[in-house]
Amino acid sequence: MGKTFIVAVICFLIDQISKWAVLYQLNLKNVLAMDIWPPFLNFRMGWNYGINFGLFNDHSEVTRWALIGVALATTLGITLYSRGFKGWRAALLFGPIIGGALANALDRVLYGAVADFLNMSCCGINNPFAFNLADVFIFMGAFGLVLFSEKLDKRA
Repeated sequence: MGKTFIVAVICFLIDQISKWAVLYQLNLKNVLAMDIWPPFLNFRMGWNYGINFGLFNDHSEVTRWALIGVALATTLGITLYSRGFKGWRAALLFGPIIGGALANALDRVLYGAVADFLNMSCCGINNPFAFNLADVFIFMGAFGLVLFSEKLDKRA
């Protein structure tokens, strides 16, 4: 469990530091858009009050706290499940999910919504959606579990 905790904390901190830098140092919350390396990487400020692709985006306090509760319950479940595995391979799959979910939950507590700022497009496809590093960590961990879960070392 210690390795998973370390990875989760690192992912949590990377996400929160990136959000702090973009929101407050680059002032994206007021500037709203910055082209970094168009069209491959742009910063576009977005506040996600719902879940993926704006679902449940009703700006209500009930939804906000329900989503915080879902994130915490999911994190607890994944944490308990991850205890059945050992090694860095498992930590590198479970830790990012835990760290990313907690980082997005903290956004909801602090801001009332998840701060999204990364926008990437390529090859003539214009992506209208923004995301953050916590989303990347969650996706990376979940996708890794789908691909590699059978290769993880289980505890005795």
